[in-house]
Amino acid sequence: MSARLPASSPLRWQRLLLLSLLLLGAAPGPRRGGAFYLPGLAPVNFCDEEKKSDECKAEIELFVNRLDSVESVLPYEYTAFDFCQASEGKRPSENLGQVLFGERIEPSPYKFTFNKEETCKLVCTKTYHTEKAEDKQKLEFLKKSMLLNYQHHWIVDNMPVTWCYDVEDGQRFCNPGFPIGCYITDKGHAKDACVINSEFHERDTFYIFNHVDIKIHYHVVETGSMGARLVAAKLEPKSFKHTHIDKPDCSGPPMDISNKASGEIKIAYTYSVSFEEDKNIRWASRWDYILESMPHTHIQWFSIMNSLVIVLFLSGMVAMIMLRTLHKDIARYNQMDSTEDAQEEFGWKLVHGDIFRPPRKGMLLSVFLGSGTQILIMTFVTLFFACLGFLSPANRGALMTCAVVLWVLLGTPAGYVAARFYKSFGGEKWKTNVLLTSFLCPGIVFADFFIMNLILWGEGSSAAIPFGTLVAILALWFCISVPLTFIGAYFGFKKNAIEHPVRTNQIPRQIPEQSFYTKPLPGIIMGGILPFGCIFIQLFFILNSIWSHQMYYMFGFLFLVFIILVITCSEATILLCYFHLCAEDYHWQWRSFLTSGFTAVYFLIYAIHYFFSKLQITGTASTILYFGYTMIMVLIFFLFTGTIGFFACFWFVTKIYSVVKVD
Repeated sequence: MSARLPASSPLRWQRLLLLSLLLLGAAPGPRRGGAFYLPGLAPVNFCDEEKKSDECKAEIELFVNRLDSVESVLPYEYTAFDFCQASEGKRPSENLGQVLFGERIEPSPYKFTFNKEETCKLVCTKTYHTEKAEDKQKLEFLKKSMLLNYQHHWIVDNMPVTWCYDVEDGQRFCNPGFPIGCYITDKGHAKDACVINSEFHERDTFYIFNHVDIKIHYHVVETGSMGARLVAAKLEPKSFKHTHIDKPDCSGPPMDISNKASGEIKIAYTYSVSFEEDKNIRWASRWDYILESMPHTHIQWFSIMNSLVIVLFLSGMVAMIMLRTLHKDIARYNQMDSTEDAQEEFGWKLVHGDIFRPPRKGMLLSVFLGSGTQILIMTFVTLFFACLGFLSPANRGALMTCAVVLWVLLGTPAGYVAARFYKSFGGEKWKTNVLLTSFLCPGIVFADFFIMNLILWGEGSSAAIPFGTLVAILALWFCISVPLTFIGAYFGFKKNAIEHPVRTNQIPRQIPEQSFYTKPLPGIIMGGILPFGCIFIQLFFILNSIWSHQMYYMFGFLFLVFIILVITCSEATILLCYFHLCAEDYHWQWRSFLTSGFTAVYFLIYAIHYFFSKLQITGTASTILYFGYTMIMVLIFFLFTGTIGFFACFWFVTKIYSVVKVD
């Protein structure tokens, strides 16, 4: 089910690829041997120094990404730390998604030549004089980042350089990052990566990983003349207090920095690189070893089965109501009409004169429906493309870029839906409706995002969006999304109001006293439980990928869960809507929106539980950022699920009242 990188795919993929390229605003990629590749994802061939050509490179570049930590939400650029810097080198350009996620890819001083092995090569030496304020500040920042377990993220040939180690049950886990260093507490307790080496035992001491052993695996292309392709890059971080810093030999005790150290401290950064041919791994499946080391697939199947059981249960209930109860009701109502039975009407037919009475706050409901439709279509299309493998982990930032571009382009359906329903609710203030659809929900999200950005900027984090990008996002919103919303609203208002199957009475009917279960609040609270039950396992992996920096690649599962969520929201809302109509309560519009929208409240409760039980986040700024970004996700989820519930209920109500005879 996992989304895999596009391999040497047949030509039938051509149309789909070109379609996605247009969507992402990219030009079609190069063509090689009858296969099409996404830009930046075509394989690169490497040869020995003497055989290099335009088609075959000899130099392997290593890029460095931002450093992040599970214990802090604040990522930092590589240049924020006092590591060895590249003297020159072209910085790769980031797409919108990468910038929004705080990725900052930069050239590194680590340069290799294909098939040329190096042993203990010196990169640079950093010297700190603790009496100098600037040096002390740099050293303290380094210590703090080791204490919070900040991780390096290196990239070779668009592949993460991984650190593979054994975990319990004989499993091998490949981490796409490795720590700067680790800390032994003053009580002698080894924190994080300090457990890997028994030589790390000095109390109240930091150990820095100043040496890396890199092993690059390659696969020789069958044609031979093409050279080789890199299929994996693995490293092992080590710590050495080099005896001769000018001529390091990678021996001696580990590089320790006591917490109370003073005077001069020298740290020499070195690396070794080796190459190994791997005939079993092909270029197209080179990500598999990282993804397979994440032992989640069996849980995913359990999640899908759990969700399907809920769906089957709900479908059974809805089918029973539709086929048996409703069928009997309609037959009885129509029979009573034909026999001109004077018996009093009862059940849901009683409220036919009020069922399409405009709801209170119809303006707000129509605006929510417009924004919800925009999010619903955006999610569906993004997940569909992710399923086809276009938005795989190798295509960094593509998922977010695709979502933002789609959201901007989907202003027209948002304006159309909002205008259409506002008109059917009998609204007259169309200008206010269009402006609210364009600015209310996006404005709340942007305001939250802007406040979070100010906090990140204040903390000096790489996740802070540059001013230019912020202006670009505003330009996309005001210059593309808003005009498109106006166009959609124009067509929505131009069309005739939605025709309802029954007329609305002039005098509203009195709603009888409701039992506890048919009161609005208990129904709304119950309605959100089943949809949430379908997604909570998947939610765990999504939150893990955002906050614990794990890769998310199971878009096949996610797309399936998305479809299940849509079905569950619809069925749960229809079920509760029917019970309320039988109790002669005709206020279904807001209730149907809030019933499935309440799933977002359970999402919020789960996010709070996840924060306290699974994350080790420390610091006020990180906590504010976590909850700030969670509120954005909750709002989007509320609009998305609420809209599904409303449309399902609207279809149901229109259907049942169109088949019953009304005088």
